[in-house]
Amino acid sequence: MAGSLAAKSLEHLNYRSPLVSRYASPEMAKNFGEMKKFSTWRLLWTYLAEAEMQLGLDNVTITEEQIDQMRANAENIDFEHAALEEKRVRHDVMAHVHTFAACCPKAAPIIHLGATSAYVGDNTDLIVMRDGFDILLPKLARCIQRLTTFADKYRELPCLAYTHLQPAQLTTVGKRACMWIQDLLMDVQNLETARNNLRFRGVKGTTGTQASFMALFKRNPEKVEELDRLVTEKAGFKKNILICGQTYSRKVDADCLSTLASLGASVHKICTDIRLLASFKELEEPFEKEQIGSSAMPYKRNPMRSERCCALARHLMCLVQDPLMTASVQWMERTLDDSANRRVCLPEAFLTADIVLSTLQNISEGIVVYPKVIEKRVRQELPFMATEDIIIAMVNAGSNRQECHEQIRVLSQEAGMVVKQEGGENDLVQRLKKSAYFEPVRGCLDKLLEPSNFIGRAPEQVTKFIKEEVAPSIKIYTEKMDITSELDL
Repeated sequence: MAGSLAAKSLEHLNYRSPLVSRYASPEMAKNFGEMKKFSTWRLLWTYLAEAEMQLGLDNVTITEEQIDQMRANAENIDFEHAALEEKRVRHDVMAHVHTFAACCPKAAPIIHLGATSAYVGDNTDLIVMRDGFDILLPKLARCIQRLTTFADKYRELPCLAYTHLQPAQLTTVGKRACMWIQDLLMDVQNLETARNNLRFRGVKGTTGTQASFMALFKRNPEKVEELDRLVTEKAGFKKNILICGQTYSRKVDADCLSTLASLGASVHKICTDIRLLASFKELEEPFEKEQIGSSAMPYKRNPMRSERCCALARHLMCLVQDPLMTASVQWMERTLDDSANRRVCLPEAFLTADIVLSTLQNISEGIVVYPKVIEKRVRQELPFMATEDIIIAMVNAGSNRQECHEQIRVLSQEAGMVVKQEGGENDLVQRLKKSAYFEPVRGCLDKLLEPSNFIGRAPEQVTKFIKEEVAPSIKIYTEKMDITSELDL
């Protein structure tokens, strides 16, 4: 006895998925928890009995008393009893049928009447995924709203733009953030579509033919179809799947997880950009007052939130492989090799997406920008980027374009050697000012090199994008915008 008590006291040291123990929100963990799953099974059994009673059965009488007993015990689940039953019968659904019947004995004869295991299993998965999307979408909208505030604030702040991770031209800090937001807007649309495309499996019987319900309703197809419609409506779905085997097509799972994987790619890209910019010291993610960046290097301020997002986003992107392979090997009407796999990949995808969005929201609520560092880096590269504008100014002053190009090419190469070989500052402007050849533009060089001259329509693009695309896309989530994201780091 002492040994078993000691073992029980150490249960908290056993492995638990970090997605639940460390990362995901309580609401998403609850959504995929045992209570939600099995209480939903009981609700589905109740919906079925209600609809069967409403339509009337010839040889079976279902009473309000039975229905009331089922409703009253939806969450009165004896999990220990269910575990013992499952060990005895080796069937999870029948174990819970018996457990449910034990606490509402008057309803026992009509629980699961005409149904197959997939009636509760598949329909519950569809409900849980629908509710999972409903948890994710406001979080995604909040990320977009926070980044939109950031983009608007810095819509005019010039910064280096990169192609191939090499300085190209200038953009603005706000314009770059709009590139992040644009990807997330696609994710909003994709998640909404995936959520709204979910159809209830409904009441279809063992291989999807509704044969058991045809027998139950004395081969009355109108009543069988009405039963399907009533239960679908009770479960909160507008439509049900018209064609299925024992289970709904596993391509549904693949489509849902593909949508979440795409979200993972968006967040990975955003957080990779933040990590790179943090290494340039242009900006930082939030950093707590007493947070430690490195055990060995006290000065470090590592972008750990962004790193966490990237780590989990990679996992999220990989998970779609499971339902893709499962969908491809569902022989005929169904094989059971989908079950164990889906128990893992479906919850993990939603739990991972949940913490990725919570973390991204936390990041976007506290990004710190360092304008002086950005300005310094712009000044280091801008003289090279401005050479074409200087050439045009010289041509306008009467110079030969080809001669001017050669003159500025030589000076640019010399300035580049100082930067690359001597580690010095870019002195191209000083060289131009000292050159007699460029005397016609000497007085306007500083004006020509004003960074705001090189950002094109970036500020206007930000304003128009926010007004025409961002605001309408997240308007329906307005009432859920005030929730802040606090992380246990």
